[in-house]
Amino acid sequence: MAREDSVKCLRCLLYALNFLFWLMALCVLGVSACLRDHLNNVFTLTADTRLEEAAVLTYSPVVHPVVIAVCCFLIIVAMVGYCGTLKCNLLLLSWYFGSLMVIFCVELASGVWTYDEPMVQRSDMISLKSRMPHFGLQRYQWLTHAWNSIQTELKCCGVIYFTDWLEMTEMEWPPDSCCSNQYPGCARHAHYHDLSDLYQEGCGPKIYSFIRGTKQLQVLRFLGVSIGVAQILAMTLTVTLLWALYYDHKPPDPASPDALIQMHSPAEDAQKPSHSHPRAPEAWANTPANGHTQFEMEQLS
Repeated sequence: MAREDSVKCLRCLLYALNFLFWLMALCVLGVSACLRDHLNNVFTLTADTRLEEAAVLTYSPVVHPVVIAVCCFLIIVAMVGYCGTLKCNLLLLSWYFGSLMVIFCVELASGVWTYDEPMVQRSDMISLKSRMPHFGLQRYQWLTHAWNSIQTELKCCGVIYFTDWLEMTEMEWPPDSCCSNQYPGCARHAHYHDLSDLYQEGCGPKIYSFIRGTKQLQVLRFLGVSIGVAQILAMTLTVTLLWALYYDHKPPDPASPDALIQMHSPAEDAQKPSHSHPRAPEAWANTPANGHTQFEMEQLS
């Protein structure tokens, strides 16, 4: 009875952990998808600079296709673990344990890689100004889109200040993406009437903060550590459940005391037919006492 209760408890814990794997893997995929578009714009603006190397070092491990594939694979593995726990299948549980071990090793390597410190300084932000003269040109539409997206998402303008657009380009006013309330021609109107309608902070410091690490990156790191701890617990519970199920399916050893007790139990002995039946009193009465009495009766006759 105690063994059955232990197995039931192990199965309930594995159910909860597999459900937790689903939730955390989906959260990692969602946060990575949110970071991916913003990170592509940062890579575009920082191409061939030290900033690009720092951004790759910081974010590639968490948005790398291998990590995305591992999260998708974890969802499948959790489903296999759920089915194996439900059916108490030794083969499925063994495959589940091995898959968790492989995923844990990949996540551990990714975590070590992610925690490397990027070698970047604030002075490197000045290199972004070299990307500004190409803004608005027909053959640099991808760069124009990246600048507009960065300034809109980060709520900034220029590299250090919005006047960088006037210094580095032939433009008379900044792009419309610098406006706090964007509409066609808003930057021209703000330049001649109210400069407070333009973002006053440059994009350089904000890109620097992004490369050094964001809240989304911290969330991904926390989720990675949580998944790793949950995987260690799941592997421990899986091994324990495998041992319990294997012990239940293992045939008893004939030489063991328990097997001998089961083979010669009192209940079975009571059910066996007896080979020595007591003779009835009438049979004893009709039987001669011994051979000597029979001989004397023959002499008298």
